[in-house]
Amino acid sequence: MEMLGAILELGKTILAPISEYYKYHRSVDENMKNLKRKRDYLECKKSDIELKMRAELLPRKKPKSEVEFWLQNVETINVEIQNIEQEAERGNYFSRTHVGKIACQKIQEVTELIDQSCGFSESLVIDPPVSYGDELPTGALVGESTAEITMEKIWKHLLDEDCGMIGVYGMGGVGKTTIMKQINNRLLKEKDKFNHVIWVTVSKAFNVIKLQNDIASMLHPNPLKSEDETTRAGKLYAALKEMKKCVLILDDLWNAFPLENIGIPEPTSENGCKLVLTTRDAKVCHGMNCKTIQVELLSIKESHDLFLKTVGCDVSNIPEDVVEGVVKQCARLPLAIITIAGSLKNVVDVSEWRNTLNELRTSTKGLAHVDDPVFKRLQFSYERLKDKKLQDCLLCCALYPEDYEIYRDELIEHLIGEKVIESMKSRQEELDQGHTLLNKLENACLLEGGSKDFEIKRILEKRRFVKMHDLIRDMALQIAGAKFLVLEDVPNEEEWGNDVEKVSLMCKRGSNFPYVSPKCPKLSTLLLRGYVNIIPDSFFVHLHGLRVLHVDCREFKSLPNSVSDLKHLTSLRLKNYDLKCVPSLAKLTALRSLDLWVESLEEIPHGLEMLVNLRYLNVESYRMNHKMMPPGILPELCQLRVLKLPFYWLDVNGEEMVGLKKLERFEGAFDGVKGFNTYVESLEEGGPSHYIYAVNQKKPASQLGVAELGESVILSDCNICLLPKDVRALRICAVQRGCVSSDYWKKSVWFNSSFGCKEIEYINSSFDIFSLQSLEILDLEYLNNLKGLFREEKVAPAPVVPLGTFSRLKQFKICNCPNIKKLFTPGLLLDNLEQINVECCKQLEEIIGGAEASDDEVEEEAKEIVEIFPQLRNLILWGLPELKTICSSSNVILCDSLNSIEIYKCPKLKRLPLSLHLIDGELSSPPSSLQIRIKKESWESLEWDNHDMKMVLQPLCQFVKWY
Repeated sequence: MEMLGAILELGKTILAPISEYYKYHRSVDENMKNLKRKRDYLECKKSDIELKMRAELLPRKKPKSEVEFWLQNVETINVEIQNIEQEAERGNYFSRTHVGKIACQKIQEVTELIDQSCGFSESLVIDPPVSYGDELPTGALVGESTAEITMEKIWKHLLDEDCGMIGVYGMGGVGKTTIMKQINNRLLKEKDKFNHVIWVTVSKAFNVIKLQNDIASMLHPNPLKSEDETTRAGKLYAALKEMKKCVLILDDLWNAFPLENIGIPEPTSENGCKLVLTTRDAKVCHGMNCKTIQVELLSIKESHDLFLKTVGCDVSNIPEDVVEGVVKQCARLPLAIITIAGSLKNVVDVSEWRNTLNELRTSTKGLAHVDDPVFKRLQFSYERLKDKKLQDCLLCCALYPEDYEIYRDELIEHLIGEKVIESMKSRQEELDQGHTLLNKLENACLLEGGSKDFEIKRILEKRRFVKMHDLIRDMALQIAGAKFLVLEDVPNEEEWGNDVEKVSLMCKRGSNFPYVSPKCPKLSTLLLRGYVNIIPDSFFVHLHGLRVLHVDCREFKSLPNSVSDLKHLTSLRLKNYDLKCVPSLAKLTALRSLDLWVESLEEIPHGLEMLVNLRYLNVESYRMNHKMMPPGILPELCQLRVLKLPFYWLDVNGEEMVGLKKLERFEGAFDGVKGFNTYVESLEEGGPSHYIYAVNQKKPASQLGVAELGESVILSDCNICLLPKDVRALRICAVQRGCVSSDYWKKSVWFNSSFGCKEIEYINSSFDIFSLQSLEILDLEYLNNLKGLFREEKVAPAPVVPLGTFSRLKQFKICNCPNIKKLFTPGLLLDNLEQINVECCKQLEEIIGGAEASDDEVEEEAKEIVEIFPQLRNLILWGLPELKTICSSSNVILCDSLNSIEIYKCPKLKRLPLSLHLIDGELSSPPSSLQIRIKKESWESLEWDNHDMKMVLQPLCQFVKWY
């Protein structure tokens, strides 16, 4: 019986797969029908879900992750089912079983997907992560008690469910904006109160589309396109309606408006939203049905304290009645106090204080308008400048739009063109005077200073700017009177006065330029911004006295030929996307500054060689037809101080560059190593103090990350070249690597073989090694043949590496150099090195060479320990499969200055040579800021000179799972 049972079990074992094979073979057709039916039902579910999701996908909504994942799985299984159908159609006898089995499995998977879809909740979308808003720069509150009382009133109303709209009003200069900036920043800190905070500055020139754009620009994604106002209002309304618990702050509103015209939902207790506005006129608050809060004037004590704080010097020798009299004349207005006190900074002469008081009393008589108190006091501060250059500089700032951030470099160019800054021996002297003027106006509290990150050619750099308070701008325009014409739209011909000297027409983007031909014999300055159509040729016909012409109209297609006849122009700046050519410049021989930021410019302007007085030339274009600067132009421009040319499609001849002896700044590309060497040889001890030299560039600068680099050289397709003695950066066709800080690129060296220089094996074989001693940054990328930094000679009478080489090096990076095995030689002094970044070097074995020799030596009883990299802050080691050691066992890296360590895919690295000071026989604490990012298994495999080091450092580890 036992034998029979065993035979039966054996039979079952043999017959089971045969039975399963037969089942799938026989039922393949039925399984395929069931699979298709299930697939069709799944497709119906998919269509229903997509339709529902599209309906729910309102602005500021996003699909749930589980829904997106489900849809991806449906797409995947549909492809798999198609493959099964194709296999079934081929009709192979032996594949039928496989098809039947797979079809059966897919039926189950499809059924599971159908079941999953039934488990989705009612909504298929969610709100994106909360975007609270932007913190705003602001100074300390002026008049703390009064301001804090006002702030608490506003805060109380914000938290009141029954109060949806709040109007903050008070006379100009009383501090409304400062208080609301404090409220904005407080809302961002107390995130449990509201989900979103949106700040928009409205200003006097109210415009529906601009306000819609300003609000929409704070939303992600921006829901608006170029539709009419009503359609835009609907889309903005839908987007804002979805934003529960949102605070919208409208600063400096001059007129009431219906919320629905803009697309702002009415704030209610149900949506938890609030609208806060600031205005000078209480009627605006009433027109918007707001709960009103008045910003009061400062108290007498607050006025006195603010005045003394702003004056910033000891006034104990000034009679008290004189000081109090000056403070009283400021009428308890913060802006007036700050500007008048600013005009008295460091003034200690009693007579001057008494004279100031007398002038103030005289200037503030006969006031009529509500803003006259502050206006008269601001005008007094303007008059106290005394220096006409300062006054003219301030008035020039008023030509720019309200609340406009005026970049200092562009403004100084403007001031040079206006002759507010006279011609000097050097360009640097002119820039220094310009910054000095602006600094003085900032110190006098008539301008506000700031800076912001600005991206140009994929380099992030901080650009300084100045702004004018709107009241100071109004004051400046009133002082200028009929001499200035500042409007948003081009006026009719009869509105152009005979006495007008400066005109600024800065309209909203997209306006058309009308057909006018103004007659203004005294007009010297014209600023145009925002127009899209063609400027008529007649416009410039009668403007013969024009000296400064700045046109920032990004979309118009052509510039009128009448520009060619503006013989008195000294400054011409064009910013445009679509211009392919500009009119002849041959007659504009008075030009001293030519700035052509014209991205589509295809050729160098005709007549450029005639501009013999040119000091500044900048050409920014990406579509030049010429590979070379036309011959004969540069030798004629021998007065040039600044020459900036596109790095792509416009090389210069090195021999022609030799004659530009007055150059202080150059950015551009040479036509080859020979020409570049010729130019470098001519420099001797002189040459530009700021330069970016490129040689045979093959990619646009926008893909290279080239910008304000200081002293830089960029090379490609070359083997060896001379370098200027003061070179700080050498770059060879760098791969686009995203935006970086300009500080990073300052004084850097680049080698990259993406487009050339593939034969470089050693640095000292390609460049004079003595020119590398002042380097602060060394970056080596994609050098397939690079074997080392320095060729080691077997027999050499002198050291291969001169003393001091790399002694100033702060940052070192090497990546994608597959043949290098060792980096630094043991003799190098690397005491200033702050960052080491080594990535994807497949054969690299050592960071500091010579480790084997040290390790092979017989251990001595007292082995001297040498500290290396004393300033090291960041260490990155990525993708180094052969890396065995960082340094010899007798070397250690103290953790004193370390901030971060990253190690990834370095399987043979066993020793991390970190060390801490010993205090009473115990290890000192490592820097609290130190972060070590490493995989846990890699950390556990490391060996330590001192086992306690591992215990001390482990709390600072972030064990990560790299992608």
